[in-house]
Amino acid sequence: MPSSSSSTAPGTSLTERLDGLLFFPVTAFAPDGSVDLDTFRAHVRRGVAAGAGAVFACCGTGEFHALAPDEFGECVAAAVAEADGRVPVLAGVGYGPALAREFARRAEAAGADGLLAMPPYLVVADPAGLVRHYTRLAEATSLPTIVYQRDNALFTPEAVVRLARHPRIVGLKDGHGDPDLMQRIITAVRCAGLDGDFRYFNGLPTAELTGLAYQGLGVSLYSSAVFCFAPEIALAFHRALATADEATVRALLDGFYVPFVELRNQGRGYAVSLVKAGVRLRGLDVGGVRPPLSDPAPGHVKELAALLDRGLELAAAAPVGTASAEAGRAR
Repeated sequence: MPSSSSSTAPGTSLTERLDGLLFFPVTAFAPDGSVDLDTFRAHVRRGVAAGAGAVFACCGTGEFHALAPDEFGECVAAAVAEADGRVPVLAGVGYGPALAREFARRAEAAGADGLLAMPPYLVVADPAGLVRHYTRLAEATSLPTIVYQRDNALFTPEAVVRLARHPRIVGLKDGHGDPDLMQRIITAVRCAGLDGDFRYFNGLPTAELTGLAYQGLGVSLYSSAVFCFAPEIALAFHRALATADEATVRALLDGFYVPFVELRNQGRGYAVSLVKAGVRLRGLDVGGVRPPLSDPAPGHVKELAALLDRGLELAAAAPVGTASAEAGRAR
């Protein structure tokens, strides 16, 4: 079994290690459609070197839905090898109960440090059924598990309290975007005395756009798809948000992130395919997306290239120390 984060101090929990900007790499595909592990390794390696706080392999941006179990295991193992203990590696798992547990076991065998449990396939379940599903998933391995709230997996505050009582369910990633619900969830978990090691994550698409709102809820961790192709921009924004540099936050929102979201909204599946196009624009050929997704239209890729140039200019103009030196070397 590949070794997980062996350089971590003994006794350090996953929740203690999760910090900084969370990197959700794309999965590279060769021209014949097969997984390109060498290019995937290079992509993960670059992200870790640029300053990622953690690697979330084979999740939504990584086209988990399109991967066979063997491909999934190979990609998770490759991410673990490239991270080499410097940052934690978490793997996406999903589908129905049986397959979700199978993917979880494969992630554990590949050396992952934890799991991101995505919504179950197709069905819309009530909170009690969701609690049963994620509890059984958490019991399939010894890995700590973060539950992803979105689409057909929406939780009541009481359901999240029940999940938080499980020793291996350590966090909630919110891709739903209801601040009223999130505040009630956070309050319920805190009042139950369970908030000590339980973490929350902003998991909305292009989470930077809602970073200020989630910061008001006390949620500072978020996933950044932009980090995949422009770590300079993502890190400049992350630093500005953390240090209350309002001028840089506004400049990057107005000049890059809001236009990027408007472009992302021009096509279905662009939350993934436009990100892969961005990685290709930066010189790493990660291939296109697998069906049923489609690659972005050439005109939209041209717009992305111009927007990327603008974002890089804004990041370079940020106050000294906002963008990390590591990110500068990734250009």
